[in-house]
Amino acid sequence: MSDTPLLETRGVSVRFGGHVAVKDVSLTVQPGTVTGLIGPNGAGKTTLFNTITGLQKPTSGQVFLGGVDVTKLPPHKRAGRGLARTFQRLELFVSLSVRDNLRVAGDIHKANGRNKIDVDSETDRLLELTGLTDVADKDVADIPTGRARVVEVARALMTDPRVLLLDEPASGQTEQETEVFAEMLTELAAGGLGICLVEHDIPLVMKVCSTIHVLDYGAVLASGDPEKIRTDPEVIAAYIGTEEEAV
Repeated sequence: MSDTPLLETRGVSVRFGGHVAVKDVSLTVQPGTVTGLIGPNGAGKTTLFNTITGLQKPTSGQVFLGGVDVTKLPPHKRAGRGLARTFQRLELFVSLSVRDNLRVAGDIHKANGRNKIDVDSETDRLLELTGLTDVADKDVADIPTGRARVVEVARALMTDPRVLLLDEPASGQTEQETEVFAEMLTELAAGGLGICLVEHDIPLVMKVCSTIHVLDYGAVLASGDPEKIRTDPEVIAAYIGTEEEAV
């Protein structure tokens, strides 16, 4: 088994004029793991995601997918190499059904030729995997926000990614929905997918992530397993509050 990370950033920095949004960030995402990326609002998490996916050009540093430097590749080329993401703000076809949202992604993926999937059967499989079968034929506009977040994850999975970036996917979910979502993330990772999770739901992050990186003012404040992050004095002061709150 290769030790090459599915995703790696090396010294990535992003500057907007005099403002440094991301500062010298290096991290990896390994297959079969969920890696957390947490920090206060404005810490640079989404900017880093935009840089990884090619929507934002880095001021310096490199992005690698499967050991290949993709820093200069456009977003669609990176997607073709197995990178998919969701967005902090929902980006769905609200006038279409849940099923058709997945089908659109499947049809585009099939047309691009990376894998000749059976769109109908793959749609049914992912609807079941993500717990969306009961709302499959409802318009996205008619389902709760928490379920719509899962639709966006399912749509990303239709592209058969190797790396999945999730930007606050639990936002709007009920406590019960979040518990089910955590189980789904664990199952996806167990299948070999590499997941990078940006999330403010700290209990969820602590439950599903094997490694967590904390960003503050664009730089990595701390990295480690959940126990290390939960008890790190700098992290507690900058973001998660007391140890009791983190638990």
